[in-house]
Amino acid sequence: MRRESLDQYDVLPEEMTAYLKHYGRHFNNKLLAFALEKMQVKNPLTGVLTKATVYSKEKVDLLLKQYNVKLNNNELNDYVYVANMCKADFLGKSIPDEHHLTLYIKDVIDDVDAYDGIVFNRWYADMCRKGIPIEWEDML
Repeated sequence: MRRESLDQYDVLPEEMTAYLKHYGRHFNNKLLAFALEKMQVKNPLTGVLTKATVYSKEKVDLLLKQYNVKLNNNELNDYVYVANMCKADFLGKSIPDEHHLTLYIKDVIDDVDAYDGIVFNRWYADMCRKGIPIEWEDML
């Protein structure tokens, strides 16, 4: 039995609704740039948060090609967001190297029991919880 989404009756900002009509729950170029700009890493020695150094789309494409990882279910720039989230949070820790990072990207993007927009929804929930406003009209 398919369940109704619990957020289907949420009132979304008009500009966000316009974004979703154009791109769905996926990262276009502008939203990706915004999301990556907000990405931070924690210095393990000092505990200080700093802006993350991010991979470009071209770099992610190069890594996927280098390790012969092919994505089957990617939409727009979702995979680039996943790559950078993994790089910021897990690379050098539970993800030991870039080869495993590419496998992580595939695991997330091609997850058979995931729903459409899962990467976007997780990111959006994080922004809401952190109180970070999104100027949706700037993302169109």
